[in-house]
Amino acid sequence: MSTDLDRTTVEEAYAKWAPIYDVVFGAVFEAGRKVAIQAAERIGGRMLEFGVGTGFALPAYKRGNRLIGVDISEPMLQKARERVEKEKLDHVEGLCLMDGAHMGFADESFDVVVAQFVITVVPHPEETLDEMARVLKPGGEIILVNHLGAEDGPRAVFERWFARRARKLGWRPEFQFARLRNWAVANGTVDLPIKRDVALGMYTLVRFRKRSAAEVAGAEEGAEVALAG
Repeated sequence: MSTDLDRTTVEEAYAKWAPIYDVVFGAVFEAGRKVAIQAAERIGGRMLEFGVGTGFALPAYKRGNRLIGVDISEPMLQKARERVEKEKLDHVEGLCLMDGAHMGFADESFDVVVAQFVITVVPHPEETLDEMARVLKPGGEIILVNHLGAEDGPRAVFERWFARRARKLGWRPEFQFARLRNWAVANGTVDLPIKRDVALGMYTLVRFRKRSAAEVAGAEEGAEVALAG
């Protein structure tokens, strides 16, 4: 079975989630949101909130930051726009409807890219991560927080069984950390990911640091030497 989600399925699913998303998931995801924002604010600067959804997390960022939010769902973004206006979130520079695999930002536009509970539900995760790395400045970080699938055991069996049914909800429950690590190796512009458990292991915080051009060149040279040897 393919692990990719269809864009139309995702858009339809989150159009249905939009009116009730905050009520259903607000408290459930709070611990994960908190650690992701803390990690992002240790870097600070201009931030991309990828998969901003209803904008639930936006008020939690300190006003000294500058935020751009993007999402694939127009109904979710409309909720975010209403929140920004109602709560006068003047640190939010813009909210944009975008496909994560084809973002309309220039290279190296952001100091941090934050994706909260979204990388496992986008249609094409690797292409989306490539775009996150492209728009990130060297030395900046991609910060993900998500439920990740179990590697083995009863939970892994259940997640594989539930995967087909979960597609209709716009979810990919069997998505594992190994897929993120493999992406980092293939992409070559970021360090291998650092992860830690959040909320008693319910979620995982994953961070990728973007390498400088010199670091990338050095890594490529080292790989060539290793192959030659």
